[in-house]
Amino acid sequence: MRHRAYYACLALRPGARALVTDICVPISKLAEAVRETQADIAASPLEGPILGHVGDGNFHAILLVEPGHAAEMAVAEDLAGRMAERALRLGGTISGEHGIGLGKLGYMAAEHGAGWDVMGEIKRALDPVGIMNPGKLVPGT
Repeated sequence: MRHRAYYACLALRPGARALVTDICVPISKLAEAVRETQADIAASPLEGPILGHVGDGNFHAILLVEPGHAAEMAVAEDLAGRMAERALRLGGTISGEHGIGLGKLGYMAAEHGAGWDVMGEIKRALDPVGIMNPGKLVPGT
């Protein structure tokens, strides 16, 4: 079921594309995070099923957007950003398993503090000419 859930979500809005995002929070904060996320999605014009393997505090929102519809994409990106901010406020992480990518890059300093700069220093030490994934994920590269 887990591997087919994405396609089931897409079927809710034929022709839509999905902006998939996830967060992970301490189990003690999971219900609060899901409730707040459900409320955010319900208040938006988008459909966005929530699913996850919540035993570890990780859940996903599959935000359904009409391809090429800039306003809907902006709403989806705002919802994803609110989820990331929520995760940090509740003592969690901005990504449980999907990775950071460019969409969550702006939250890395808030999540990792001074460690974020250290990651950049390590990257520069290992890749001084910037050929490994140039311009991605660490500060100053």
